[in-house]
Amino acid sequence: MTVSSQVKQTLASLKGSRATLETFATVEENEEAKETLIRNRKRLDQVIDKFEQRLSELEFEEPEYKGF
Repeated sequence: MTVSSQVKQTLASLKGSRATLETFATVEENEEAKETLIRNRKRLDQVIDKFEQRLSELEFEEPEYKGF
């Protein structure tokens, strides 16, 4: 498995986790818990952004990995 495919797989997992946090925050009634879920989703957004930047760098450096 290439580094690019590992980054893509990790990115997909992170996006799934973000969606789960969003869902939980939507249905959570406890305000403190809801705020925690939202705060952690925002942190996860930052991680996802960095992974997407790294993936762009990898695809630029190794064009053969683009689109896989």
